Amino acid sequence: MTVKDAVVCRFQQICAERGIKTNELANISGITPSTVYSMMDSNRRDLSIITIKKLCDGLDITLGEFFSTPAFDALEQEIK
Repeated sequence: MTVKDAVVCRFQQICAERGIKTNELANISGITPSTVYSMMDSNRRDLSIITIKKLCDGLDITLGEFFSTPAFDALEQEIK
């Protein structure tokens, strides 16, 4: 699993738990829905930490809470 995949999965998990759709996530986070849909696109590789922070703010969670999951701990090194 890539870092990007882990981030997308984590946001999908949190949204599913809270019953939040992609448009709602964008609205409560103060970013455009197209930005969130773009982030979820499997063809897009890089993510902005600023966008992740805004989404976390909209969900009222810290970056620490967001990244504190086994999925992120199990990621392989990016540098090979």
